[in-house]
Amino acid sequence: MKVLVCDSISARAIERMRKACLVVDVRDQITPDELLAAIPEYEAIVVRSRTKVRKPVLDAATNLKVIVRGGVGVDNIDIEYAQAKGVKVLNTPGASTHAVAELAIAYIFALARPIVQATTSLRAGLWEKARFEGCEIAGKVIGVIGMGRIGTAVAQRAAALGMLVLGYDSQTVGPAPYMHMVELDELYARSDFISLHIPLTESSKHMLDAAAFARMKKGVRIVDCARGGILDEQALYDAIVSGQVAGAALDVFEVEPPTDLRLFELPQVIGSPHIGASTHEATARIGDEVADLLIGANQEPCE
Repeated sequence: MKVLVCDSISARAIERMRKACLVVDVRDQITPDELLAAIPEYEAIVVRSRTKVRKPVLDAATNLKVIVRGGVGVDNIDIEYAQAKGVKVLNTPGASTHAVAELAIAYIFALARPIVQATTSLRAGLWEKARFEGCEIAGKVIGVIGMGRIGTAVAQRAAALGMLVLGYDSQTVGPAPYMHMVELDELYARSDFISLHIPLTESSKHMLDAAAFARMKKGVRIVDCARGGILDEQALYDAIVSGQVAGAALDVFEVEPPTDLRLFELPQVIGSPHIGASTHEATARIGDEVADLLIGANQEPCE
């Protein structure tokens, strides 16, 4: 089976696949136009969040049998169209859980204690001690929207830090000793911090809009390590300027890389370029799971 790796995975995973007699080409900086030209040669492709597999790519992929998404979300793939063409879509949902959950917790700390802004101030040669008084997270209420693997991991860590955890999920979620499941309006009204952990779908797009921010507790802090587009970035900007939202930490954006950086003109906003799963450990786990899936899918004998 001939495999095209479009986004970076571990060298160990590439070696494992080649030892299992897969023909693997690594083009982890491939452009959309280059992918369209190259895809007819391949029976399998590996993507992460950078590469989009939409209808034009799938129409050109005359030999494609399987797409493997290294990571959780598959919103960068037209799944229904792929499946209609007989192409399997697989992912590695558990491999990046710890990495993303830990980034969300790091952002909660960084919003409570303005570490990023204080570092910037020091680098400018200033000593603005009085400017950077923060708050403690122990005893604060965190609302976790989406109680899948990552949301659950965030809830467990937040509870261990002494936070009261409120959870919301549109699906039925059983009780847990470290959190209380509530309706969305109650979560908005009570939460000092809100962390997003849901996929981007038609129903979740701009779920956090101007009306949602208005229903939240004044001074709330928002963390989004899930998907860009779940929150309305213009509405978030307005809510921060008005003082309704005290701060936000964003790892994901509606357009990546973002073309509108007005949010980052606000000192209350910190962010990163979609690095939730970017740890040595998560990269290794993702690579291993990708290799397992493709080796398992290969129907050709190894000579």
